[in-house]
Amino acid sequence: MNFLEIFQVLGGNVWLYGGAFVLVLSILVFVHEWGHYIVARMCGVRVETFSIGFGKELLGFNDKNGTRWKVAMIPLGGYVKLFGDVDPASTKTAEGVEEEEGEVRPFTEEERKEAFFAQSVAKRAAIVIAGPAINYIFAAIILTLLFAFHGQPVTPPVAAAVMEGSSADEYAFKAHDRIITIDGKSITTFEDIRREMMISLDVERHFVVERDGETIDLYATPERVSTRDRFGFPQSRGLLGLISPRHVVRIDSIQKIDGQEFEDKAALRAEITERMGESYSIEIKNGKKIETLHVHPLAEFNEFINEPDAEEHDLLFLSNVQSNVFIQYPIHIALLEAVEECWVITRGTMEALGQMVSGTRSATELGGVIRIGALAGDMAQRGLIALIMFSALLSINLGLINLFPVPMLDGGHLMFYIFEAIRGKPIPEQIQEYAFRVGFAFLIGVMVFTNLNDIIQLLT
Repeated sequence: MNFLEIFQVLGGNVWLYGGAFVLVLSILVFVHEWGHYIVARMCGVRVETFSIGFGKELLGFNDKNGTRWKVAMIPLGGYVKLFGDVDPASTKTAEGVEEEEGEVRPFTEEERKEAFFAQSVAKRAAIVIAGPAINYIFAAIILTLLFAFHGQPVTPPVAAAVMEGSSADEYAFKAHDRIITIDGKSITTFEDIRREMMISLDVERHFVVERDGETIDLYATPERVSTRDRFGFPQSRGLLGLISPRHVVRIDSIQKIDGQEFEDKAALRAEITERMGESYSIEIKNGKKIETLHVHPLAEFNEFINEPDAEEHDLLFLSNVQSNVFIQYPIHIALLEAVEECWVITRGTMEALGQMVSGTRSATELGGVIRIGALAGDMAQRGLIALIMFSALLSINLGLINLFPVPMLDGGHLMFYIFEAIRGKPIPEQIQEYAFRVGFAFLIGVMVFTNLNDIIQLLT
């Protein structure tokens, strides 16, 4: 997709892409800041401002506790300003209460009790960690409800086919192999295989595979591939070369069987029917590419292939299992599955970031506002369930990023509180101020890098 096509896609769906992005981000920011707010109130701290967005206030109101709730012009974040802090980031402590005339008077004893800086280390840490924690809790609740009432989409961890020339082909995987474990980790869905392979760059993995009722051990190093999504954003991932049970081949896309061409479609269909239950290779046309797959189709999954009026008449089903199942769990099991999903996403994100730091993965895969907006719009086009799942994923990442020990982020504040607890007294305010300046510069640098990276990837 070239830049003009991307511009047409985004321009023609500006309300969808922009609206989905603002809606998802605003909800997640509200959830994050509400975590800070509610724990601050529980700890007896006065909250002066609860803002969704930055800049000029568009609308707002004061509640009975004196908190100003508002929506601001720039919908790219938000903040909670606690009483006793100079700014929302808690980079400085106020020396007193500013009067209307501009003069500053000392805090009264009652006001000090409601000030954030006057709270114990434990209370301040609880207020700070509440934001990231509530993002994880929110994601877990979303996933729990989806898994309980809509069902969790599960694709069996079975190879429908093997790509010729891939790592799976090189290391002797076969069609209908069921993956049991990877490096000792239990594999229950094909998505588990994909996740493990995406973060496996140049690393040999140990597979336990079930084949024809027997368990065998295979060792394979996934091939590193660089791909781009439809907007041109790059990503590196490990590719094993196993084809998902969801994969179905149109018969008219098959060019050859075991290297043999066929005069017409009838002869091709007759050959496929004759060789049901056998292993062979098919060469298929996939867009502009020609791919070769090692397959083993079964008659019981292709019973309509010779019935012209059937929907499946022109399709060749490669798998020996049902391709996709939505499993609805009891609410307590759904909660456990949701927590496991949160952990898997967190682990995968941390491993990918670690690979960027080590140089194994390119930092150009980091995305900014443009990329997030593009993903939000794509999910909105796919439907409400996809958008909700994306919101859960983004909530987890928002919580995780805020836990990084970078001054200006929640994790940076927690780092200072840990030092304070160890020393028995706060870190000198001047040191904190310098650290916050460095942290602010770092965050601005990351934001500029990621968004410039998005623009460059779109242009190139």
